[in-house]
Amino acid sequence: MNILLLWHMHQPEYTDYSNNVALMPWVRLHSVHSYFDMVEMVGRFPALKVIFNFSPVLLEQIEKLVKKETKDFIEILTRIPADSLNQFQKQKILENFFKANYDTLIRPIPRYYELLKKRGKVVNFARLEELTSLFSTQDFLDIQVFYNLVWCGYAARKRYPLIEELRKQGGNYTEEQKEELLKIHHEILALIIPSYKAALERGQIEITISPYYHPILPLIYDTNFARRCMPYVNLPSQFKAPEDALNQLKLGQEKMKSVFGQPARGVWPSEGSVCPELIPLFKEAGFDYFFTDESILFRSLELDPHWRGKHEEHLLLFQGWKVELPEASLFALFRERPLSDFIGFKASQNDPNQAANFLLHNLENTCRHIDPRKGAILLALDGENAWEAFHDGGETFLSFFYQGLVNHRNLRPILAKEYFDENPPTNTVHKLYTGSWINADFDIWIGDSEENKAWEWMGKTREFLINKSGQISISSELKAKSWKSLYAAEGSDWFWWYGPDFSTDSDQIFDELFRTHLKNVYGFLGFTPPPYLDIPINVPSPPVPYTCPRLYISPKLTGRLENYFDWVGSGFLDISVQQTAMYQTNRIGKKLFFGFDKQNFYLRLDLAAKPDIVVVDFLSPKLHRIECQAIEDKQWEKKFLAIDQTGTFQPVQATIEAFWDDFFILSAELAALQWEKNNQVSFFVRILDQNHLGLERYPEKGTIDFIFPSEDFELQQWFI
Repeated sequence: MNILLLWHMHQPEYTDYSNNVALMPWVRLHSVHSYFDMVEMVGRFPALKVIFNFSPVLLEQIEKLVKKETKDFIEILTRIPADSLNQFQKQKILENFFKANYDTLIRPIPRYYELLKKRGKVVNFARLEELTSLFSTQDFLDIQVFYNLVWCGYAARKRYPLIEELRKQGGNYTEEQKEELLKIHHEILALIIPSYKAALERGQIEITISPYYHPILPLIYDTNFARRCMPYVNLPSQFKAPEDALNQLKLGQEKMKSVFGQPARGVWPSEGSVCPELIPLFKEAGFDYFFTDESILFRSLELDPHWRGKHEEHLLLFQGWKVELPEASLFALFRERPLSDFIGFKASQNDPNQAANFLLHNLENTCRHIDPRKGAILLALDGENAWEAFHDGGETFLSFFYQGLVNHRNLRPILAKEYFDENPPTNTVHKLYTGSWINADFDIWIGDSEENKAWEWMGKTREFLINKSGQISISSELKAKSWKSLYAAEGSDWFWWYGPDFSTDSDQIFDELFRTHLKNVYGFLGFTPPPYLDIPINVPSPPVPYTCPRLYISPKLTGRLENYFDWVGSGFLDISVQQTAMYQTNRIGKKLFFGFDKQNFYLRLDLAAKPDIVVVDFLSPKLHRIECQAIEDKQWEKKFLAIDQTGTFQPVQATIEAFWDDFFILSAELAALQWEKNNQVSFFVRILDQNHLGLERYPEKGTIDFIFPSEDFELQQWFI
């Protein structure tokens, strides 16, 4: 059975073309982490075959950092001697130098974690200036080193012993050590593209690409196409630029040829976004095949009279297809979603060996039902962000998975070009649904007021560029820079962070970057940008949207809302608000409520389906775990666990109650939890399946934190 692994690598254009400074460091930091790790891991398994998909603008940014044609703002701040930092620079360090996964990158280094707690997990911009006085010169130097240190992945740690030495040192760094660490960063940056070239030349990998700046191509072609999959959406004024869509593809092929010496045969359209009008463009740009999500296939089959009524036959997914339209035809593969999502979102929550075996077992089981001569399973997902959730960067999980894959007698890792050369598709679909890999629509990128405003401003800027380009005398270089700035603004990432779907502590920087690219269009043409481009589009929101308890609560333990006032004053986490750079499908979590009275802690989960297992992990003030597993007749097997002297969870006698009806609710006695007044309580919740595989985590990163109050809690919180 043919198994195709596609790892998608992309970053938007972080560089302000007016000064060649990258406002965000993610190209450099992901290079020393995921990009170097991923190609090094492939090299450990010579029989492995893997597809890497790059956004061309990512390759361009790596090249420019290597040539020192650009610098990122975080590196500039890092290189300033700690004893020379001014007030503004200190504030920027406190704001930006803790942007890493708290659990896997910061918490394992005690001094770094203490510095984070001193600053506060959530940036308090109103107090940043005041907070700087709490940090010594050595504190700032250590923060500079820690931030650049923890992003060094397992391949970097293996190659450069200094990284492990600095981690063991744990603080009190010198300026010389800081410079040595940054030197390693740049050595790794210089290794990235040659390492992928070498893997390409030995036939282990295939390089495919996305359109240059990673735009949502159907929306660049015509924003009104969104009505095909979202008929009632509120759309902005029409943005229609099919020539930009084609240019983004052609420019991508040019970059591919300049970097790797050959064009790409395959294309992963940004976010798997497709529409029928793109097939002729793919063909014109020189692609032989494209990849997108399984939902696009099934909805396309539903549209095609030949396949109507058969579109729910899931096994149709596991093969190559020919998409044949009147204007052009192309081959296609459609990603298997559940297993792809498992790698991206759930594998990190489980034992690495167990997670790898789960994947291999499911692949093997699928193979039993498919013709091995032409069958294929495509696993396609983000190849960079997922690994931050693993405590070892995913090294153990990928090692087990890759080893199991190459040793399996029924699973054959293969490249897309090899697969299509050996197996020209025998099935044809004559319709192509318009949508993306996320819910088969474009809701993430258009329709909200912030997103629509961004489309409006981009449309006005493009119209200005077209009009003025023919009216004024301007050098070809400046004209090219103007178009380059516009194409950069067409990237999908800016729209990802607009609107309510996703939130991060970098929302304002993404907003600034988008508007900077638009302003540069005007600037390179010699005009002053319109003043509205100085007004932020993004409305600030807290990175983790939860509130803490402000009243005692004593809800009825039925799993139903018996009284509206049962949960008034409880703490609340909106699970439905995404926090990360990736999107998880099939989530069941909706809302989380929590609180306490003088005897018990209460937790309520509003879920789309009954969970198999609910686990609540308390990290402070004591390490405790509550595990509730559903059994028949609405009963729950309940366990209260505490850490013993060997560091192992052991059962402890405690009173636990759990119920499920309209929602899940549990209570646990405070005496067992051993909370005392003014203790900080930190906890998170996990949903597991029957096999104890982790499915979801609330919150997705970090913990919910609150102070357990003294006896006068209600008096302090009294309100009318």
